Amino acid sequence: MTERHLTPGKDQIALLDPFERLGLDRIEVISSAEQAASALQALAGATILGFDTESKPTFSRNEASSGPHIVQLSTLDKAYIFQLEDASCRHAVGQLLEAPALIKAGFGLGDDRRRIVDKLGVDLQGVLDLNHVFRERGYRKDMGVRGAVAVLFNRRFIKSRKATTSNWANVHLSQAQLIYAANDAYAALRVYQALGL
Repeated sequence: MTERHLTPGKDQIALLDPFERLGLDRIEVISSAEQAASALQALAGATILGFDTESKPTFSRNEASSGPHIVQLSTLDKAYIFQLEDASCRHAVGQLLEAPALIKAGFGLGDDRRRIVDKLGVDLQGVLDLNHVFRERGYRKDMGVRGAVAVLFNRRFIKSRKATTSNWANVHLSQAQLIYAANDAYAALRVYQALGL
């Protein structure tokens, strides 16, 4: 039987020092064919990337999501935010997501997986949901990036509720959106490494 581990609650996490994040100088927005080609070249040697997606929220019960609108992939040095309105950006990110030898690690990827398959028509390969890893190690089912950062680094991962529910389909994303999106992927990569996978 797997040993059960407790995770810190919101009040405990709120007392922790903040987790260091990528700044705007280490975030690249990919929205054109030229930028997509450059990003593919920059990521060509990667074997593991932090991964997440963001979709414009839906507010009515019968409204179907047209997301994801962005896909975030991060190395330890830089995060790439692919805007999916451009066909060449969709193609480039599709290549990365289909590469079986390239591990894409993130949290709660079930919904992301379904939406990506629907929107990009790709066969996702090499995707690792870190929630499954924590569950196998005896943690609660929905660890998430906040809980993981608190457990592994004794730090508080800052997530803006305003950014969470913002319009990710905007052509021009705000600085707050860029910081939020990039660091979700970056923190997932840091967690992956700390787990010794």
